[in-house]
Amino acid sequence: MAKSPFDVNALPGQEKLIRATKEANTVAMESAQAINQINQQAAQELAILVQKRVAELMKTQDPRSAFDYVHAEVLQDDAKEVSQYHQKLLKVLNQGNKELADIAESMIEESKADLIHFVNHATNNAPAGSEAYVSVFKTSFNTALQNFELIRAAMADSFSNFEKSVEGVAKHSNSEKSS
Repeated sequence: MAKSPFDVNALPGQEKLIRATKEANTVAMESAQAINQINQQAAQELAILVQKRVAELMKTQDPRSAFDYVHAEVLQDDAKEVSQYHQKLLKVLNQGNKELADIAESMIEESKADLIHFVNHATNNAPAGSEAYVSVFKTSFNTALQNFELIRAAMADSFSNFEKSVEGVAKHSNSEKSS
């Protein structure tokens, strides 16, 4: 009888991976759709604004007053529009990144649980007389898990600091534009 190319025991892990991939694709698609909506809205608002400004400039006979209008109204409005657009994009990107990080965190936890289960099963079924090896292996495994958790915590802190830095830059650029 021919051996099946599929490992039935691996199916739950593959199903988890497929589920996580679908979730990540959904998040990416939703983020892309939200960004597309923001871009469409910005393009519509820009078209309306350009029409309004052209109409205002057409009314002006004096080049100096046209320059003053552009300087006082147009540039300030543009800076405000760009800032609002930037904030909308950051919000979508931050939300998408958070959802992707949550999916990754879930996959890590599931994989960790599966690995712990595998190690416990393997060491509990170890042959008699291998207790010393099992003890060394379990100690090494637990140390590796602890180191992994330290690295993951450091990465989470780094990601959090990066987000705060991006938010700080956005707030700083907004405060400069409003001054």
